[in-house]
Amino acid sequence: MMMTTTKNLKMTRKNSPLAILPALCLLALLLAPISSAQDSSSDSKKPKPYALIAGTVFDSRQLSVYGVRVKIHPVDKKKPAWELTSDHHGEFAQRVPPGPADYIVSAEVKGPKGAATHEQTVHLYGDERADVFLHLDEGEGPN
Repeated sequence: MMMTTTKNLKMTRKNSPLAILPALCLLALLLAPISSAQDSSSDSKKPKPYALIAGTVFDSRQLSVYGVRVKIHPVDKKKPAWELTSDHHGEFAQRVPPGPADYIVSAEVKGPKGAATHEQTVHLYGDERADVFLHLDEGEGPN
């Protein structure tokens, strides 16, 4: 009587047909042609150019201040086009249309004697970043 061992009949993972399936999928993805439709759609969705006004609000001790209202508007307009609030690092940033243009950046602080506004004018030449530092007077800061 002849005995067969089960060791010869078992299929291991190494020689299983499912083991090569991930490798075949990867090979198919690498050999697939890149669609020209993807190239044309990425060209039509080019990001619009912009300039960036970024800044930090400091108090009289040169510490950054959180929660200060910052307003940005073009020089020829009186109403603010953008209103921001400084973050926990005292920083703010706003995208604006590229220059040439002049903008007024102001920090509005409400103190015991009423509201005080600190302004700085920024000139943009094109699609660039302009850094602004707004320094608050003694005794002023957000409540």
